[in-house]
Amino acid sequence: MPSNPVFTRRQILAGIGASSLLPYSSVLAAAENKMRGAFMILSTPYTADNEVDYEDLAKEVAFCAKCGVQGLVWPQNSSEQRYLSKEERIKGFQTLAEANRGTGMALVLGVQADDTEGMLDYARIAETLHPDGMIAIPPTTANTLEDIRNYYRALCEVTDKPVFVQTSGGSDIELTVEFLVELARELPQCGYIKEEYGRVQERMLALQKFQPDPIRSVLGATFGRGWLYEMRLGTDGVMTGGAMYADVFAKLWEYHLAGNEESLRDCYSKLLLISNLDSLIPGVRLFVLQKRGIFKTIKSRRGDYEFSAQQIEEIEYRFESLKPYLIV
Repeated sequence: MPSNPVFTRRQILAGIGASSLLPYSSVLAAAENKMRGAFMILSTPYTADNEVDYEDLAKEVAFCAKCGVQGLVWPQNSSEQRYLSKEERIKGFQTLAEANRGTGMALVLGVQADDTEGMLDYARIAETLHPDGMIAIPPTTANTLEDIRNYYRALCEVTDKPVFVQTSGGSDIELTVEFLVELARELPQCGYIKEEYGRVQERMLALQKFQPDPIRSVLGATFGRGWLYEMRLGTDGVMTGGAMYADVFAKLWEYHLAGNEESLRDCYSKLLLISNLDSLIPGVRLFVLQKRGIFKTIKSRRGDYEFSAQQIEEIEYRFESLKPYLIV
């Protein structure tokens, strides 16, 4: 008599996603509605001694909860993730899991690494903390799409939660729309896309043809600079480094859902007014985080920032226009 077959978690979930006779994974189904809206990639705060300030990291969570955004993500490129040690990332995971408990926001932990082995080290620890999802930038060591496919296959052996596939930031290999759809068909967890490659809006429209199955959610990025257009195209939200403006992002999503086009357009234009300063005044986002009482310092491991009187005046001038949309 043949022995009972042994199936991996990935194979079981792929079978569930492919069959209309079986219920979709209970974990994915519960999370599905949570993976839409304004997802803030948190900035990483530092003490005056250039150590990660976990107290301020938790304060950033509380601020985002007060603002009403739908989710938190950390650490990604906006979090200076490549400047963080493994120990700092793990302690940050733990800090966020505790700080986010009971807020109602989805927590997505970034588990990327240069290779599969390194990614799995983070993913296994993240899984023990019960986040709502994970995100992984493709590995920088990948030489082919098959290398990238195997990387996500390995991740989906660790978790049955939603996994956001980021379409940029790893090697120079394009994650084509066809590849993303194939990946999601094989690995239902990977039906969540953070789209920021090439002709972004064209790719988003192409991915929409495969929603809601196998593609579950498509979020934009790039500091929300294309978000108004993307909302009007019918995408599922944004995932970007914008915690300093979390209340504004929350308002934008609220206006969008309510169909309040006039307020949506005005609020978005005010956000762009200050976002456009990023290329003119380096460090403006850290300045705003400190100005709003979220961070104690404007420290960054990318470099030191100082602001002239004229630069501060310009930041304040543009920030003033946001005040109708701020919680404090």
